[in-house]
Amino acid sequence: MEYISIGKIINFHGIKGEAKVGYSDKSHIERLKSVFLDNDNKKILLNIETVRFHKNFAIVKFKEINSINEIVEFKGKNIYISKEDLNKKLKKNEFLIDDLIGLKVFDNEENYIGTVEEIQKNIAHDILCIKSNLKEDLILIPFVSEIVPIVDIKQNKIIIKPIEGLL
Repeated sequence: MEYISIGKIINFHGIKGEAKVGYSDKSHIERLKSVFLDNDNKKILLNIETVRFHKNFAIVKFKEINSINEIVEFKGKNIYISKEDLNKKLKKNEFLIDDLIGLKVFDNEENYIGTVEEIQKNIAHDILCIKSNLKEDLILIPFVSEIVPIVDIKQNKIIIKPIEGLL
């Protein structure tokens, strides 16, 4: 089974075994029923009793952990869910970054542009970094629906609508 990290136990919270969790996507954390933790290179399943949010962290209570002494050993550990479960939770037009890496990019006339090499985070939107045989530098494409109308993971391709000066 393939796992994806969706957060990290930053510290304990209180004395009842709650964990202070840093996360990348609030919507994934608030809908969780269970997670996996690494413990001596083995994944252990923990069921979630409650989740609440405080500042930029989630306070998570696991059913199996009931004291500060039990949670402290997991401080600094990543929390995971299976990639299959995460894919089920994705909304239409949501993608895992790992699934976009390596996709072939074409313009709307089916001309090959290059391959997605990485995704950069930006305040406004993500940026597709495309490696092309035609240019030495990466081609940077804003990952917005007006410019990237089609992402087809099954066909291993992305169609972009190029605008002047973009390529």
